[in-house]
Amino acid sequence: MTQPTRTAPVVRQAVVLSPMQVPKASDVLASELRERILRGEFPEGSALPPERELVTQTAMSRTTVREALRILEVQGLVRIKTGRAGGAFVTRPGQESVASSVNLLIRGGHLRMSALLETREGIEPVCARLAAVHRDDEDLERLEQANDAISVDTGSLADFLQANVDWHIAVAVASHNELLTGFMLALSRAIYAATDNQRFIDADVRRTAVKAHKTITQAIRDRDPEAAVRRMNRHVHGYAEAVKAVEDRVEIEVPDSPPAPRQARRRAPARSTAARTTRGSGGA
Repeated sequence: MTQPTRTAPVVRQAVVLSPMQVPKASDVLASELRERILRGEFPEGSALPPERELVTQTAMSRTTVREALRILEVQGLVRIKTGRAGGAFVTRPGQESVASSVNLLIRGGHLRMSALLETREGIEPVCARLAAVHRDDEDLERLEQANDAISVDTGSLADFLQANVDWHIAVAVASHNELLTGFMLALSRAIYAATDNQRFIDADVRRTAVKAHKTITQAIRDRDPEAAVRRMNRHVHGYAEAVKAVEDRVEIEVPDSPPAPRQARRRAPARSTAARTTRGSGGA
């Protein structure tokens, strides 16, 4: 009599799985549309397919489609218009997109004031060099308008600060490099939001800033990149040394609005002799 065949027991290997991160449907759709926009499949100013059509094509819910479009809007890739002629229209990322991202880094990372000043010393002389090479008549006009505004002795501190920011941004714009301009937008907002300008800026500082701006503008007008770099280096380094001597702030707070002065919440200690000596070479 034949003995029944015995089946060997199944040996199962222990399998350990880690939690899996499944992307949200709205993130997947936003990523697909983002790539198509960046590849140029949807030119700037063109409209994306209507919301109802996107729902039909993707088989996703209307809520998911709307969330994906909001993601693209926050990233500066589309502009949402309401009404009968509304929809999602493709926009081109620009300097404000860069500035917004850098602002988030500054605020979220609680960066030190010294980090901002060091970054400015590294970037702004390059902006001045490129401005001297690439500037056009419109750039010169913007610089001179800022120079005229900052030269007004009777203007308020807020007017002076705004004109000062306008001039520094105008130098970056004259470089015709959108990435550098975006960085300078963010740095200007952060530096002037975090500095106790009321205590730091007086008549002497204003005069020093006016003089420095005019000499740098002249180098840019003369298309002299070496002079532009040299003068801007002296200008921003002097300002950085003065601020470091006066300021005791360690965290930077940046307003959501465009560049505008704001008082620091903590008072700085009395200005030291070093601050009085150093700031004369930098101005604002």
